[in-house]
Amino acid sequence: MELGLVGLGKMGGNMRERIRRAGHTVIGYDRNPDVADVHSLEELVGKLKGPRVVWVMVPAGAATQSTIDELSELLSPGDVVVDGGNSRWTDDEKHAVELGIKDIGFVDCGVSGGVWGLENGYALMYGGTEENVAKVQPIFDALKPEGDFGSVHAGKVGAGHFAKMVHNGIEYAMMQAYAEGWELLEKVDSVTDVREVFRSWQEGTVIRSWLLDLAVNALDDDEHLDKLRGFAADSGEGRWTVEAAIDNAVPLPAITASLFARFASRQDDSPQMKMIAALRNQFGGHAVESKNEN
Repeated sequence: MELGLVGLGKMGGNMRERIRRAGHTVIGYDRNPDVADVHSLEELVGKLKGPRVVWVMVPAGAATQSTIDELSELLSPGDVVVDGGNSRWTDDEKHAVELGIKDIGFVDCGVSGGVWGLENGYALMYGGTEENVAKVQPIFDALKPEGDFGSVHAGKVGAGHFAKMVHNGIEYAMMQAYAEGWELLEKVDSVTDVREVFRSWQEGTVIRSWLLDLAVNALDDDEHLDKLRGFAADSGEGRWTVEAAIDNAVPLPAITASLFARFASRQDDSPQMKMIAALRNQFGGHAVESKNEN
């Protein structure tokens, strides 16, 4: 299968490589000419055979909107656009209508896997019609982890990004719990090897997880996280999850508290946020702030 891929950053570049390893043809476009296969969206579309599938992997908001606007002028009826970024689900509904006027299909896809996805595969949550999803299915199969799980047609347009949003909200709360536990262990005099306590939890306990493994990795790199400033950004999905909970009258006390803890990290040097920052860097390559930066 042929795929056009727009956006070859930390995730997009690795996704291109994984899809190619599965035997598919990927033509990639990025504003950085050093990583791009073509030099414009027009050239990308021109190199694909119809019906075309173009996967957009750029930042949510204005960048995604402008890319989809340009593609709507270049693609033909029967083609499909996939938004694999972290767009808000309400934007998906708008994009589907805009493209549908020209008989261009639209699929939204939440993608999880961060910098580890190339080797481990990406968890995929996608929304759209059966017809449009079927056109993209070989690519979903190439990107997903090995085995029977890790990929789901979550529902209609918007369902993929809504599911990914909730996934990220849960992620906020899980990371916050590990961070709070780590700070308490570091605080007391009786526990003399916090890193090895975390390591002991990796086998046989009910709280073992990939995030715990990444926490141990971070502590191996910097045992007391002394090199990090206690600051952690929020990328938007946590806020959207809390907003959706309010709109639907669903109580989310743990996720909401973890979001507010991120806000608190902007006011002082929070020990807990050192762990949150370290975990975000481990799984997603997100930037961290060192002590001497602020």
